[in-house]
Amino acid sequence: MNRLTRRIGDASARRPWAAIAAWIAALALVLPLAGLAGSAFVDDLVAPGSQSEEAMELLEERFPEASGGSAMAVFAVPQGERIDRHRTAVEAAVARIADVDQVATATDPFATGSVSPDGRIAYAQIAFDVPAMEVDPEHIEALDGAVEPARGDGVVAELGGDAVFINGETPTSGAEAAGLLTALVILVVVFGTVVAALVPVALALVAVALGLGGITLLSHAMNVSSAAPTIGAMIGLGVGIDYALFLVARCRENRAAGQDDRTALSNAMGSSGAAVLFAGGTVVVAMSALALTGLGFLTSIGLSTSLVVLFAVATALTLLPALLALLGERVHRSRRRRGVWSRPRPKRPEDTAWWRFAHRVSGRPWPYLLAASAALIALALPSLRMETGFPDAGDDATTTTHRRAYDLLAEGFGPGFNAPLLIVADLRAPGVDSDGIPALSRLVAEDPGIASVGAPQVSTAGDTVVLPTLPTTAPADAATSDTLARIRDSVPDNVAVSGLTAMTDDLTRQLSDTLPVFIAAIIVVSFLLLMLVFRSVAVPLKAAVVNLLSIGGAYGVVVAVFQWGWLGGLFNLDETLPIASPMPTIFFAVLFGLSMDYEVFLLSRVREEYDATGDPAESVARGMAVTGRVITSAALIMTVVFLSFVANPSPLVKMMGLGLATAVVLDATIVRMVLVPATMALLGRRAWWLPTALDRRLPRMTLDVPSEQAPLASDPRPTAAKRPAAR
Repeated sequence: MNRLTRRIGDASARRPWAAIAAWIAALALVLPLAGLAGSAFVDDLVAPGSQSEEAMELLEERFPEASGGSAMAVFAVPQGERIDRHRTAVEAAVARIADVDQVATATDPFATGSVSPDGRIAYAQIAFDVPAMEVDPEHIEALDGAVEPARGDGVVAELGGDAVFINGETPTSGAEAAGLLTALVILVVVFGTVVAALVPVALALVAVALGLGGITLLSHAMNVSSAAPTIGAMIGLGVGIDYALFLVARCRENRAAGQDDRTALSNAMGSSGAAVLFAGGTVVVAMSALALTGLGFLTSIGLSTSLVVLFAVATALTLLPALLALLGERVHRSRRRRGVWSRPRPKRPEDTAWWRFAHRVSGRPWPYLLAASAALIALALPSLRMETGFPDAGDDATTTTHRRAYDLLAEGFGPGFNAPLLIVADLRAPGVDSDGIPALSRLVAEDPGIASVGAPQVSTAGDTVVLPTLPTTAPADAATSDTLARIRDSVPDNVAVSGLTAMTDDLTRQLSDTLPVFIAAIIVVSFLLLMLVFRSVAVPLKAAVVNLLSIGGAYGVVVAVFQWGWLGGLFNLDETLPIASPMPTIFFAVLFGLSMDYEVFLLSRVREEYDATGDPAESVARGMAVTGRVITSAALIMTVVFLSFVANPSPLVKMMGLGLATAVVLDATIVRMVLVPATMALLGRRAWWLPTALDRRLPRMTLDVPSEQAPLASDPRPTAAKRPAAR
């Protein structure tokens, strides 16, 4: 692997303008195409094989009028007033709504009695001629313009319902730019030169731009979740800067040790370049594993994020060497004296705080191991009380129209009004028949969790009946899930429950069922990859355990903040929230992949040192000494980037940003600084043990320093020929 990355880097460095031109051509091709094509993001919220999916397919086949998407235009006046005083303006708005494309019908709230008991809130039911996920977002915008007559008359007019919620715009805060600026400042401090600091940021922006363009084009080939661009940009910015940072730092390190520009860059690409390729591949594997859940929207998030990460790896391995070859001394210098660029003097590992701390931990591994493990376990404890629920409009920022409509409907008609269910009876199948529909309606209405059951809706052929039903509780409330389960257990076999609330509940259940399989698959694949690279059984096993601890700690912090409300004011949270049911799965994929990044960058250097010295404790200390500053800087940059998303108005994006930032901090501090040296000290030479029979059969993938690289003149270590045997 190191020879491959060395050859790629050398080729780009020899022909830098050709490499740069290729990336400019890629930008010139992808971005205009994405702009012309436009986005076609669709949140595929169907759990394959679920009862809700089967019921919706039945409606689409036999009763398409009942399967179309729905929305509501909600009208409200201040306390003490009545909405009927503005009847003319509201009816004018409803008439304009009916003229919008894809709208099949729009009801008059005064004709249907859709007015709250206090007379100040009313709603018009909007039916579309296509399913909710197929409604054009431009037509949702047209609905917003259609209600202007009511707003002009002093009426509050908002849009809600399934179609508006699913196709709503994802709000942004603009804080991401502040995160990038902070990352640039950190890089300037690390490298001591603005030129060197700008290179990683520029590469990350190129990777994210191409990745987002690719995601937009991908949305025309498959259903891609509307959350995919945000998550892809979040991960892409973090890894894009980090990968470039590691390579630039390694190149500068080689230069400081006396190598010329060409050799320093080539050796950096042969060592750290291989680590970048492997680390990026690990993230791609972890994100692609989201397809194991069988859920379309998670699969699209995994593939989209993988695309951005692939661009980040590609820019680091091809565009970065080209830029470094052109910039030359301007990247490596610290200052210029009398027209000559000075080189920073290399610092001996023994002179660093990282080396001293690693030896301190190695000298007393058990106390440090137990203390660090206890801290991570304590942080993870809240995750045992995690309550999940699929996000609904009530979880979104109050700046969105569907959130304001949700609140008005709950205020005027009760919380269950936002969680409509569809009871679907297939009269062709054995079970309840047309004469039994009234009894079925009474059976459902008798459940304590049901507020009302509407009049039966019968298909033209008379073979399908729908009972619109409203529960007493909100969509994400655990009581609603219990009500749904009771209804499904009590109705005949030819009756199913669907609707968006039932669909999201089925999604949550499928996520809970598949999460253990998903976690096991990622751990097994990561274990095998690390075993191939590091030729060890203990190292990948240790990596899996400590990464699980850091991820558990991140879960616990998210639960404490969002579900329990601890420090909620600091994150501008108006109320406590259940953890979004897709979050644990997405968290695990992202966090496990990112945790493996730092594991690979650190242990690849530790392995280099071990191969050179044969001393387990010293190899860990030297590995930490040469990577400690860079890994800490990389973690700080990634933390800043992730925390910038905490300022996003969407609570779901806040969860993602806080969880990722917490995991990175834990991974770069407690895990890398304490757990790794402690466990490696306890394992000793056994850390690099691999059964002989397995060693012969496994293919070789190494991240060690290539054999072409001679020891540096300033390096006091013995050569590989003089060191003790590694195993």
